[in-house]
Amino acid sequence: MTVEKMKAVDIRTVDKDTLVDIRDVKIDRSLPKEDRIRSFVEQVKNPYCFKCGDVAVKMVFADTDVTLEDRMEHYLRSL
Repeated sequence: MTVEKMKAVDIRTVDKDTLVDIRDVKIDRSLPKEDRIRSFVEQVKNPYCFKCGDVAVKMVFADTDVTLEDRMEHYLRSL
C-alpha cells in the first residue's frame, strides 16, 4: 500500500478487524532511531490508521516544521 492510500483510509468505513492493535506493537528501544521507526511501520502496517482495543484511530499530521515537543511545551506553558 502506498503512503497516499494509507493516508486515505476512511476511519468511518474501515473494517476494524483489518487494523493492527497498537498495543501489540513492540519496539526494541535499544535499536537506533531509524530501525525503531522501520520496525514500528512493519508491525503496524499503516501508521495513519490502526486500532487500540476496539477503537479505530486515524492519525493526521500537519505539514509544518513545528515539532510535537514544541506543541507540548507551548501547551504546558499555557496552563
